[in-house]
Amino acid sequence: MGRARDEFEFWWGTSGSWVEPPNVRRSGTSGVQLIVHDNRTFFVKRQTGHLFRSLRYPTGRPTALREGIALSRLEELGVNAPRPVFYGARKVQGTWQGVLVTEDLGGFIDLDTWYSQGSASMLTTEQHQRLFQRLAQMLARMHSGKWQHGCMRSKHIFIKASITDADFDFELALLDLEKSRGRATAMGAARHDIPQLRRHSFWDESQWQHFLSYYEQAIGRTM
Repeated sequence: MGRARDEFEFWWGTSGSWVEPPNVRRSGTSGVQLIVHDNRTFFVKRQTGHLFRSLRYPTGRPTALREGIALSRLEELGVNAPRPVFYGARKVQGTWQGVLVTEDLGGFIDLDTWYSQGSASMLTTEQHQRLFQRLAQMLARMHSGKWQHGCMRSKHIFIKASITDADFDFELALLDLEKSRGRATAMGAARHDIPQLRRHSFWDESQWQHFLSYYEQAIGRTM
């Protein structure tokens, strides 16, 4: 417990450049800074009174705690996401504080930005379908582990890609897991996330059907 308190205090006291300045939500504040420590780059999310509530925590806990648990679970499932370095919560004079520290993925941008930059127009049809297939497999792996993202939008899917005349090499990752949680069944997770992604993605109907076909193959069920 003492070591965890010391680590919480250390990350709470660090300072860097703001990536997301503190904003007021959920009757509390939450902000993210970019921190360089020991020649490594981290994102540090600090929260005060920024809570989620559940059956387990009816009076609330910082959402950073839930996000840290989700990132750890995705790591166990082999789903690419920022690696959690530390997360924790404490109560100070009756107010919850939360910290989440993740490693910088480096070189990734969100799919919305990637599409708006015209990157997808450089792909062949086969290469684009390979993107759909790998994303479908990643989401199916998460859902098969009875875990849902909770806020499934293309802007929360990140890509690091290299496109040449001869090849399309890429990695995918999931971010913004503040609302992520476990579900009783794989299909419960799927039926929450997949329709949500349909409403909040760049793809036209033909592209969506390609993605959905790959997803149904990967999950082994029809949506």
